[in-house]
Amino acid sequence: MIYIDDSKINEGGVEIIVPFGKREITHVIHDIDGTHSLIRDWRPVMSVCMYWAMTCGLKEDFDSEENVQQLISRVGKESLEETDRYCIECAGFSAITQMEFAIRRAIEEGRIPDKVELNLTAKEKANNSAIIQRVWKGEETFDDVREPEKLIEFLSKMAPRLFKLYEKVLNGACRDRNVKDARKNPEKWRVSGSLEFLTYLNTIGCVNYFVTGAVIYHEGGMFEEVKVLGYKIGPGKIIRSLKGSSWNKKMPKNEVMEKLFSDDGIDPHKTLIIGDGRTEIKAGVNLGSITISRLAETEKRQREIHINLGTNLIIKDYLDPSLKEMIYRTD
Repeated sequence: MIYIDDSKINEGGVEIIVPFGKREITHVIHDIDGTHSLIRDWRPVMSVCMYWAMTCGLKEDFDSEENVQQLISRVGKESLEETDRYCIECAGFSAITQMEFAIRRAIEEGRIPDKVELNLTAKEKANNSAIIQRVWKGEETFDDVREPEKLIEFLSKMAPRLFKLYEKVLNGACRDRNVKDARKNPEKWRVSGSLEFLTYLNTIGCVNYFVTGAVIYHEGGMFEEVKVLGYKIGPGKIIRSLKGSSWNKKMPKNEVMEKLFSDDGIDPHKTLIIGDGRTEIKAGVNLGSITISRLAETEKRQREIHINLGTNLIIKDYLDPSLKEMIYRTD
């Protein structure tokens, strides 16, 4: 059996927030970006794309190639208070949630072209504003709110387009360049100790999964990044499988993980969840799993959020010997 035991943690790089004692674990679910991979410097890209959606009016050519290039040139060049804060506080959300938020803000600010003819009533506008505030608080689904079909159709059409715009800007601003460098220097683009820690978990019998809010497609994207960094995927490999999102369907990580638990017969109470986003940590806490937040010491606001969520441990990387000492196998 494999156990995780907080009594074996020594003073150092593993910080206990909510003690859990000694627990059996069988599976470990890992977020990828920011938790293990450093390839995607996504926050400044997401911020400028969301700001663009909020302010450009979402005209028919908002995602033109000309605008893609303009946005690439703007990444990291300006302070965007609201969207910069959003990308810190709402890290880990489904990409479609991020896009819908920006579009809802454009609607709230009255920046949608007149020809779209949403014609929202005062109550419908109030519902839209209420959903925006609920997103800030960590929610992604709003089945309890009845919204007009015309608004649902507009969000369903525009969110995937904005998502693809974001991916193009991400590729041009940093992702493609970083992948190229990672082919030669993979260690530079991994969180310190990541590959060794994952290998250790696999060696002692833990089944590892990668879960991401990014779309998984075999010719590029996150799948390519994982391969470049040396994380082997498949039955018997370091990572059993890689679960991702969709271009056009909102897939919050908690739902992705719950489906994984159901499909593979995994007991959440025997699962360790490691991530840097609020969604995977919140889901882990709610499911009764043990959670580890991978956060740099400089990420003060993220630490505050994760502590308030009730994460069990915070680590800055995977180098502390306590990690291997607290997770061990008994035959």
